[in-house]
Amino acid sequence: MAPAGTDDDADPPGPSGTARQGIQSVEIAMTVLDALERGGGPMSLTQIAHASGMGASKAHRYLVSLGRAGMVAQSPSSGLYDMGPALRRLGAESLRRMDEVGLVSQYIPGLRDRTGHAVNLAVWGDHGPVIVRWDYGAYALPITVRVGATMPLLTSSVGRVYLAHLPRTLTEPVLRAQGAEPAPAEIDRITEEVRRRGCALTSGGVIPGIASVAAPVLTTGDSLPLVVALALPERAASPEVLEDVTTALLEATSAMSAELGVA
Repeated sequence: MAPAGTDDDADPPGPSGTARQGIQSVEIAMTVLDALERGGGPMSLTQIAHASGMGASKAHRYLVSLGRAGMVAQSPSSGLYDMGPALRRLGAESLRRMDEVGLVSQYIPGLRDRTGHAVNLAVWGDHGPVIVRWDYGAYALPITVRVGATMPLLTSSVGRVYLAHLPRTLTEPVLRAQGAEPAPAEIDRITEEVRRRGCALTSGGVIPGIASVAAPVLTTGDSLPLVVALALPERAASPEVLEDVTTALLEATSAMSAELGVA
């Protein structure tokens, strides 16, 4: 028997970097919660059991315990299960504490190292997209854009991503303030192209001799998306290179979106 004040399930101390033994029942319970999350709405016991890969009786035992903890709730009328009040509180608090820029920034050095090109991160500000991070790559660039700079909506890859993903009530005043008032058909064309490709590509739009490809990092709730862009010399932007960097960018922004809770 463990002495008073100890925990039989506590992890023993171990060398840094070695695997630590966990509590299997907690990990199994998470598969039930994951099944509820993926279900997108109230689910029956049979549906949860199938989605979590376990038998109905085993799933029911976990649902009972999760229900006692407030993580799951069962409707008295339909008998269906859904997320409980404790889980909703945890989700709301997690969103409140989330530093979106900080979480996304963790991925930027890896994207820079994988591609060898400069990477920048933008957020939506009062006057349009604002660069909040710039990591230089292996190529010297004639860049005059600095952290804190506001990017043009129409001619920058970052701006075009925001044009495609934000409501026009937000983008139209910025376009006017920047002296750009394209026809609605032009905005429709840009929006369709960005959404179809998943990214925006510009060449010489802001700085001559520079090509740039940008993609959104989607967020949860009412938060506006972030945008990550790669900048490279036009002379190096062959179709093959652009295909490679675009693939790397889209894989990275997908992982960033998942980090922020967007599947």
